[in-house]
This record gives sequence, structure tokens and C-alpha cells, in this order.
Amino acid sequence: MVHDEGVVPMPLYAYRCGEDGPVEVMRPLGTAPPTVPCPTCGADAPRTITAPRLASADRERVAAIDRAEASRTDPSVVSALPPRASRSSRPTRLDPRTAALPRP
Repeated sequence: MVHDEGVVPMPLYAYRCGEDGPVEVMRPLGTAPPTVPCPTCGADAPRTITAPRLASADRERVAAIDRAEASRTDPSVVSALPPRASRSSRPTRLDPRTAALPRP
């Protein structure tokens, strides 16, 4: 989600009226009261806890969350060690101050 400079994103808080059902209210982060008046009947609607809306997150973040969740219960299994890198393909040292250090 992209925001203009100086604009503070406001989360959507969920409440539930006993008579009229769900009520959603946008408030600055951390300022949601425990109850709000229902816009239809005026009765107090208590705040409810809902799942985060990850559909608006970028794909890379959602993929990382999915991989982390999958690794908790279904970790990937490796059947062999990765191939050993050849000696001729040494990594290039970017900092000349480390050129004199011993090499593996």
C-alpha cells in the first residue's frame, strides 16, 4: 500500500452490534475504544478481534509468511549435501584491506 508523504495510514477496527451485526471504524493506530455506538440503532457495539488483512500486502511478504508457516509444520527435507564449490571459483574480495587475510 502506497501512502502520500505526511499521510498517516489508519487501520480499520471491527466491532459487532448485537442487533445489526458488524461495524467497521477507521481510527488512528492505537486509539480504538472498547465500544462504539452502532450507526443504525445507537447501541454499544463491542470491539472484536479479527485476522489481519494480508491480501493488501505485497506478494514477496505474503510468500515469506507462507514459507515460514510451512516450515514450522512441514520443513523441507534434504536428501544429499549440496555440491561442493570448486577451488577455482573463489569469491571476489571487495575490500582490499582483507586481501592479506588467510583464505579457506
